[in-house]
Amino acid sequence: MKRLLLVLALLFAFLSLPALASLKVGSKAPLFTAEATLGGKVFSFSLADALKKGPVVLYFYPAAFTKGCTIEAHDFADAIGRYKALGATVIGVSHDKLAVLKKFSVSECRSKFPVAADTNQKIMTAYDAILPQHTEYANRTSYVIAPDGTIIYTYTNLNPDQHVANTLAALKTWDSKHKK
Repeated sequence: MKRLLLVLALLFAFLSLPALASLKVGSKAPLFTAEATLGGKVFSFSLADALKKGPVVLYFYPAAFTKGCTIEAHDFADAIGRYKALGATVIGVSHDKLAVLKKFSVSECRSKFPVAADTNQKIMTAYDAILPQHTEYANRTSYVIAPDGTIIYTYTNLNPDQHVANTLAALKTWDSKHKK
């Protein structure tokens, strides 16, 4: 029943919100460190460390194991080779507890990319990625962050369908301008 109410609330929010991300292109991405899991193994994810390796796709999602979040996790997992070919790291963030994310990282992320727990909503707040109608959840927002920490792309839409295609397109555009 709780999941049904969440799905209905997310559907209502999707239909009533504009598709705009709050942090603007050109802004500096707030740095963070968070407990994350990849393939069920817990580690400390540092955005600063990830940016030293290349661009980062940071995506926020409302709740693990809900329909849209599962679709989005599968899409990111299926595309991880294309992200790696562009030198990018992918990290998902939600309010879920680490115990839930350990399972989600294996089953839905297919052990291909990490997901981080933001139970205190510090990261979601810093990135203006809180769902307005249900503030305990993240809004479905994707950011592409260049290695210098500049946000080069933002996209907010509760429909998970275009997050992977849009972030890959933004990375390809950035990559074509920054090839050595």
